[in-house]
Amino acid sequence: MSDLSAIEKRKLERALGMHTGYVLNFSDRTLSEFVLDSTGLHIYEQRYNYSSGSKANRMRAFWKLEDNHMVAKLLGDFFEAWEELRRDDTPVKVPEECIKIVHRLRDSAPVPDIQTVVAISDEQGFEQLAKSVREAIERNEPEAGLDRLHTYLVKFFRSLCKKHHIEFDQKKPLHSLAGEYIKALKKKGLIQSEMTERILKSTISILEAFNNVRNNQSYAHDNDEVLNYNESILIFANVTSAIRFIQSIESK
Repeated sequence: MSDLSAIEKRKLERALGMHTGYVLNFSDRTLSEFVLDSTGLHIYEQRYNYSSGSKANRMRAFWKLEDNHMVAKLLGDFFEAWEELRRDDTPVKVPEECIKIVHRLRDSAPVPDIQTVVAISDEQGFEQLAKSVREAIERNEPEAGLDRLHTYLVKFFRSLCKKHHIEFDQKKPLHSLAGEYIKALKKKGLIQSEMTERILKSTISILEAFNNVRNNQSYAHDNDEVLNYNESILIFANVTSAIRFIQSIESK
């Protein structure tokens, strides 16, 4: 569910001319096609059939049911096509206050620890890889960065294994690299509590599952479906929190 305020909704409704029951100059068919192209969603599904079922009411239902990312995506696409979509009784240019609303929505789905994704060695390409992962979140497109995040993590744990003189070969998968590293932390007395050890061991199983996501649900290969936005955000959030903790250990 988006967190549009009542004031923001009024500003958007005024700009889109929704007081008439319409949305810009859309017909039922063109609205359906536009929303599908923009978001992959069907605005004429029953769940959007709010009140009278008019185009304006379906848009209100969309704002209520969909998250900030999806609402910002559709509104942003409306605004990009403004000259073609506006009516005579709607503003000639997109109101600046509405553009600010889209920016706020886009910025409201952060991954708090994303700045921890940095190169930790001078290995060629490591910094550029870390930057591409951060940029995927900054563009609010986490699903587009999943394969880059996986590649980053492989380099991240290989660098840590080298630092701690842990032997590995290039075929060792991500979760195994993490497992070897966590064992080394435990052996060196760098983990104080059993709970911390359990949390880190759960990270191993998370990274094992990430292998499948990377291979079958990311842009790493020609997959039919890429993992959805919300689950991609969840993966980023969990992985980056582990990175932050590991970096705090390594800094000591």
